[in-house]
Amino acid sequence: FIVIPDIKKAKNLSEVQQKKAEGTEILKRIISSDTLILLDANGKSLSSIGFSEFLQKKMNSELKNLIICIGGPYGFSEDMYERAHGKISLSNMTFSHQMVRLFFVEQIYRGYTILNNEPYHHQ
Repeated sequence: FIVIPDIKKAKNLSEVQQKKAEGTEILKRIISSDTLILLDANGKSLSSIGFSEFLQKKMNSELKNLIICIGGPYGFSEDMYERAHGKISLSNMTFSHQMVRLFFVEQIYRGYTILNNEPYHHQ
């Protein structure tokens, strides 16, 4: 995991300025061969099994790095949307980006247990 530090003096910035500053910090750390997926409320909704299938497809592809990005409190900048290869939604509900980290790590774990036919996931 890479955690981008909070933007300094963010309360003095508009939502657009804050998203732009966060996007700039994230994009500085991504190289052209990386596949970027955004966790976004308007993204594709997947079941846990669907997410495990998504992970399997990505692992079977030629990609070097899969970057799945959790946005800040206002979401992503236009630059981030333009760079992204897709969007996934965890829920229609709103969560703090700190809580999303925990939820998403659990989904990654669940996805891999499904792929490995382990008994963690119950249908």
